[in-house]
Amino acid sequence: MADNRKAVAYLRTSSGTNVGPDRDSEKRQRAAIQRYARRSGITVIEWFNDPAVSGADPIESRPGFAALMDRIEGNGVRIVLVEDASRFARDLVAQELGLMALIKRGVRVATANGDDMTSTEDPSRIMMRQIAGSFAQYEKARLVDKLRKARERKRKTTGKCEGRKTYAESDPELVAQAVELSQRRPRLSLREIAGELARLGRTTPRGLPYSASSVKSMLTG
Repeated sequence: MADNRKAVAYLRTSSGTNVGPDRDSEKRQRAAIQRYARRSGITVIEWFNDPAVSGADPIESRPGFAALMDRIEGNGVRIVLVEDASRFARDLVAQELGLMALIKRGVRVATANGDDMTSTEDPSRIMMRQIAGSFAQYEKARLVDKLRKARERKRKTTGKCEGRKTYAESDPELVAQAVELSQRRPRLSLREIAGELARLGRTTPRGLPYSASSVKSMLTG
């Protein structure tokens, strides 16, 4: 059950010169979040940080944010605190895509001045989430189409048209998800990709995580 008195906090510093507990940016962010938490009766149980990461970098490529996502999935915490919206992301599309990922998990993102970034009452935010969602769907469709064309080229070259279907042929969306996970930074191992797929509900017909060799087949066609 979600506990509205507990939260995790997210910090981001865009410059390497601001990295470290004694640096102004991180200290300022921590102080602002702690003040808001005290006023609101919230306990910050864990801190996540992406040092020297640009605000325009995609949310899914940030190791600190990835760790935050892993932490909130299953521990009951449904509040993420940030100093302000720019700490979450400066690029609006990156920001909204990240917020959409949290909203789907029932998570609320609040800034140190009390703004609810996940509010569904702001028409402009609703519009941006629709645009961001359309962009994400376009990227997914583009990747699936790219894989389909690659299969067609391979078929023309090798003449393969019968036999057991590849993952790309039988489940192109699964392959697209595996490819997206393989592009994360820091790079995930094949077993870690299998674990992430399982957390997304993508398992074998027997309900087990895919093996490392299966993930390799997805990535290599």
